[in-house]
Amino acid sequence: MSEGKDYTIAAVDRAMVVLEALAARPNQGLTELAKSLGMTKSLVFRILFTLEERGFVSRDAERSEYALGHRIGVLGECLGKDGGLLFAARPVMDWLRDVTSENVNLVIRDGTQSYVLATRPGRHSMRLFAQAGRFGPLHAGGSSQLLLAYAEPWVIEEVLSKPLETFTPYTITDPDKLRQTLERIRASGYNIVTNDLDEGAFSVAAPIKGADGSVTASISVAGAVMRLDEERRAANLEAALEAGRRISQKLAVGGVLKAG
Repeated sequence: MSEGKDYTIAAVDRAMVVLEALAARPNQGLTELAKSLGMTKSLVFRILFTLEERGFVSRDAERSEYALGHRIGVLGECLGKDGGLLFAARPVMDWLRDVTSENVNLVIRDGTQSYVLATRPGRHSMRLFAQAGRFGPLHAGGSSQLLLAYAEPWVIEEVLSKPLETFTPYTITDPDKLRQTLERIRASGYNIVTNDLDEGAFSVAAPIKGADGSVTASISVAGAVMRLDEERRAANLEAALEAGRRISQKLAVGGVLKAG
C-alpha cells in the first residue's frame, strides 16, 4: 500500500495560523506575533503584508499593531447567505440586544475551545472577554459551559482531564463541580453564570439547535452583575431562550429546504 500523500501547502498553512492568532487576540505587533508563533519576523512580516494587501488583515500604523481586516467580515457574510447560522442569527441578535439593552454573543464550539462568532454591543459600556473572532475556554462563561454540556462525551472528558484555568476567584476549577454544573445545564436547558469569566459580569445563555436537533451554538446576554436583579434575570432568560428558539427554527427550515 502506498503511503498517503501530504497535499498541505506550507505557506497557506502559516497564513492561516497568523489569522487564527489575530482572531484569538487582536492588536498584536510583529515581534509579539513572531515570538508567539515561533516564526521569524521576516516571515511573519511577509505574511502580514500579503494579507493586508488582500484586506484580510488591517494595520494600525500609529501603534504598529495588526488585527483582522474587513475581508474576513465579507467572507462571513457570504457564509451566511445560504441559510447558515450567521445569516439566521443576525436579526435575532439585533432584537435580543434591543429588548435587553445588554451585550449579545453568538458562540460555537471549536474542538475543546469556544469561539465567538459574532457580537452585538449593549447600551451600557462594559468590556467583556467575549469578542468576535476570539477563542475561549469551555469550562467558564455562560455559552461556553452550555456548549460543553451538550458536547460529545470525549470532548467533556478531554476538558475535564486537563487543568482548568482560573480567570476569577469564582471560576470553576474542580472537575467534579464542573460535572455537576454540566448536569444542571442539561436538566434546565439554559445556563446563568456570574463572575466566572469576567469579574463583575453575568451571562445568560440559551442553546441553538441545528436542523438535526443537536445543540450547535449558543446565544447569550451579558452585562454587569449590578443590573441583574430578579426581574431582569427572568426577563433576560426568557428573551435569550426565545432568541435561541427563533434561530433554531430558521436553521430547521433551512435544513428542510436543502434536503428537499
